[in-house]
Amino acid sequence: MSVRVLVADDQEIVRTGLAMILDAQPGIEVAGTAADGRRAVELARRLRPDVCLFDIRMPGVDGIEATRCLAGPGVADPLAVVVITTFDLDEYVYAALRAGARGFLLKNAGAEMLSQAVHAAAGGDALIAPSVTARLLGAFARSGPAASAARLVEPLTYREEEILAAVARGRTNSEIAGEMHISLSTVKTHVASLMAKLGARNRVEIAMWAYQTGRVTG
Repeated sequence: MSVRVLVADDQEIVRTGLAMILDAQPGIEVAGTAADGRRAVELARRLRPDVCLFDIRMPGVDGIEATRCLAGPGVADPLAVVVITTFDLDEYVYAALRAGARGFLLKNAGAEMLSQAVHAAAGGDALIAPSVTARLLGAFARSGPAASAARLVEPLTYREEEILAAVARGRTNSEIAGEMHISLSTVKTHVASLMAKLGARNRVEIAMWAYQTGRVTG
């Protein structure tokens, strides 16, 4: 089954280019495109794509607000959203993560990383551009009060602590499995346990918790 993607960008040439790149990737199908956030939200709710790829800066409803509508706190059945932008600005990343985005990419990321981010989001992973991962997650954590970090439902095991650190550093499930010499299904089980213990909705929130609590630094 192909990963169905909805692309939203207000610039037609960029929107068309992203759609063409994604359609050319194995296992990815563009389900629809939108020129603004309002239309993107309408299409996403109707089409229920596997992944939404949203530009941050769009007229009217921007990518951040569109993400919040589809993946934010209180959304009963959230969609996977990856935000993409030309601008490597901290405030954009903070807003995207708070809104519930599963990934953050710069538009110069290239076809391979774009494909990786879409597949990662569809599979429950999160991919943030390597150039910004640790710096931005660390800064994001420091920008909020320490009290905002969720309290553990129960203590983490030693292996969960290891996987927590790996997730916080931007490793995918496959990379963690290879580095720790364990099966992919075992990694997924540990990640699911981490989400349950932290009350996290996705891997980005796991990573933010790791930075907020000082388990991972810079």
